[in-house]
Amino acid sequence: MLKILDKYIIRKFLSTFFFMLGIIMLLSMVFDMSERLGEFIEKQAPISDIFFKYYFTFILYYGNTFSSMIIFISVIWFTAKMATDSEIIPIMNSGKPFNRFLRPYMIAATILMLISLIMNHLILPRANRVRLDFDNEYYRVGLHVEDYYAEFPGNISVNFASYISEENVINDFNLQKTNQKDEVIYFVKARTATNIIGTKKWVLKDYYERKVLGVNEEIINGKEKDTVFNFTIDDMAHRENIAEIMNFTELREFIKHEKERGAENIPTYELELYRRSSLPFATYILTIIGVSVSSRKKRGGVGINIAMGLGIIFIYIFTMKIMDVSAVNVGFSPMFAVWIPNVIFGIIAYILYKYAPK
Repeated sequence: MLKILDKYIIRKFLSTFFFMLGIIMLLSMVFDMSERLGEFIEKQAPISDIFFKYYFTFILYYGNTFSSMIIFISVIWFTAKMATDSEIIPIMNSGKPFNRFLRPYMIAATILMLISLIMNHLILPRANRVRLDFDNEYYRVGLHVEDYYAEFPGNISVNFASYISEENVINDFNLQKTNQKDEVIYFVKARTATNIIGTKKWVLKDYYERKVLGVNEEIINGKEKDTVFNFTIDDMAHRENIAEIMNFTELREFIKHEKERGAENIPTYELELYRRSSLPFATYILTIIGVSVSSRKKRGGVGINIAMGLGIIFIYIFTMKIMDVSAVNVGFSPMFAVWIPNVIFGIIAYILYKYAPK
């Protein structure tokens, strides 16, 4: 049963969080619009699409992404204010243990954590698709890929020099198929290759084709050739943020498919998959740290607590970036990479909790 103290702190927690979230998102929208307004006007983006397709989903995405950090600052802000106004001293002097004081914080943190989990796994992938489709149509330049190489099922390897999405043309296309003994049994190269959108049909121009038929070879040169491969241009050229538009199941299947063809960006996609759960759980850790460092009245008032909070946030983000780089460039496990910052700061939270004012 919630007591008056619980309701008071939960109300303070949630109201401060949503107020700060609103202010930060409003400022973010202003800065983003000042940067993109020229493109929106030039490409005649409808006002309704700008606000409902882009900025509504913009708020959902970035608000949720930085929610743990905003929660941390919110906790420090209103808890330090309570300490400055001597609201916490009577609570402690009443004989209530610190964990009893912490209980409403954890209830509010659980509410926000569950919202974030639902957003990450169910709502945001659909919202991101709308936002990125708008972004591609009215702002972002086309997709360019250079020096591509990948392997596909059936012992097929593909490489090309460049791809430009505006023209939907691959330059210097090469495909090679080998047998079980790693011997080349088919090879084709073309000056350009074009995938017919929505199909696995391809058009090769100025091509050279070599087929190995036992001890014999067949070599064909031609101007244009219609053919079918077991892949599409979408399998080879996609944006780095393609994982953002997939739900949990879709992303797992996508990662499995990318592993089968030997893609290079697997750690990036796995980081996205595991971070969708690790970041919401960071809410608990940052809440405990925030309460522990700000529940004691300090000289300098709220300002010194905010400064400490920003310092901790900086270290947390720095740790996350180090882990991300380790996963992408060094081969460190992406699952461990996203959870290690939580483990490290979980230990810090426990130490601060033990030495918090009782």
